[in-house]
Amino acid sequence: MFVELRGLSLLSSKRMLSVVLCIVCSINYGKSQTCSDGFTFDRRSRQCMDIDECRTLPDPCRGDMRCVNQNGGYLCMPRGLYSQSYGRNSPLPYPEASYPEEPYPDRSLGYSETYSAPVAPVAPGPGPGPGPSYPIVSRTTPCLLGYTFGADGTCVDVDECEAESHQCNPTQVCINTAGGYTCSCTEGYWLVGGQCQDIDECRYGYCQQLCANVPGSYSCSCSPGFLLNTDARTCQDVDECVTDPCSHGCLNTYGSFMCTCDEGFELAADDTTCNDLDECSFSDFLCQHTCVNAPGSFSCACPSGYYVYEDGRSCEDLNECESGNNTCTTEQVCFNFQGGYTCLNPLRCDPPYIELSDNQCMCSAENPACRDRPFTVLYRHMDLSSGRSVPADIFQMQATTRYPGAFYIFQIKSGNEGREFYMRQTSNMSATLVLARPIKGPKTVVLDLEMVTVNNVINFRGSSIIRLTIFVSEHPF
Repeated sequence: MFVELRGLSLLSSKRMLSVVLCIVCSINYGKSQTCSDGFTFDRRSRQCMDIDECRTLPDPCRGDMRCVNQNGGYLCMPRGLYSQSYGRNSPLPYPEASYPEEPYPDRSLGYSETYSAPVAPVAPGPGPGPGPSYPIVSRTTPCLLGYTFGADGTCVDVDECEAESHQCNPTQVCINTAGGYTCSCTEGYWLVGGQCQDIDECRYGYCQQLCANVPGSYSCSCSPGFLLNTDARTCQDVDECVTDPCSHGCLNTYGSFMCTCDEGFELAADDTTCNDLDECSFSDFLCQHTCVNAPGSFSCACPSGYYVYEDGRSCEDLNECESGNNTCTTEQVCFNFQGGYTCLNPLRCDPPYIELSDNQCMCSAENPACRDRPFTVLYRHMDLSSGRSVPADIFQMQATTRYPGAFYIFQIKSGNEGREFYMRQTSNMSATLVLARPIKGPKTVVLDLEMVTVNNVINFRGSSIIRLTIFVSEHPF
């Protein structure tokens, strides 16, 4: 009897232990019920309900931003971009929960239902008889909200998105979470008035230069002269000079390039090729004689008998007599003039004149044939440019001997048929030959300049001649 009581006492103790474990599990179940961020567990409906942060949080959005509640969160949006109110009459992202008139029992402290343990089958044994009569703890404890029993008897997450049991708007995207789901918009869209609308990224300067908005995204491009970087947003300058677009020089600039030309060239209308600059057309004074254009430059040329001076523009007479570049014989005398030369033959005095020196002939007073003839004839040569300005003093003549009571008269005796010259007496013993009119060459003018000596004291009158040969050169300038 005592043993049976002890057996009954032991059996009663095991049953009480099973009940205590069940109560503890129920209490833990009630306390461990959790929801995703933005949701709270409702004990009456035993569901996770959305938290309206716009009402519960103090000043969730600052400035001119408006708070828009979302399923599991909220957005702060400019008031100008959101014109639709989110009032009570607006459609909810999911239907409101309806509750039965009789409220659910409060499960926060666990379940008070008594779980009846199924009777275990009789295990095969050595002898007949029923199996053990102690209770077995139930394995049908419910899973948390958002979970369900799996094939292995454990709680697995319910994919509401795949099962299409979510309450997301058709324009939204369902994202499964552990024990629940959340409604969101795809990248490039944002939620406005419960609808996912395209974000115009171009308004926010996502591209450095050019931007084209497309549904859900945007496309960046660059202005001419730039290349899109690998980040697909910024642009880098293209160095066009690498491809040699210019015929001469190239200068890269930001977004473009500029062609340059060498000295003596100018940029053509196409802004890439260079044309020769005709410097000779700019001025008539670049060269003293002739301007010769060359690619990128010019040169000056002089006529025969002249050479280009060191300045590269002036012309200087080439003295053929000094350089030896002449055809005169050893008997002749080379006389140089502007632009040329001439070979003078040895002096030969015509009778009754006799040679007094290399350039002078004399007619003796004792010779009756010399009466009324000039006493001496002196030969002189000079050159004259046809471009000489007038009036101009070109030759001076004067007496070498002064006699008491004598005076002198200077005049042009012959050779001035064109009246280009005249004599101007400068003193009692001298006079100057003056060029009065312009004279053109090439030509040779021979003037006999006479000096008449008059002496009334001894009743003497005589004359001397300077035979002046003038080589008038052609003015090339």
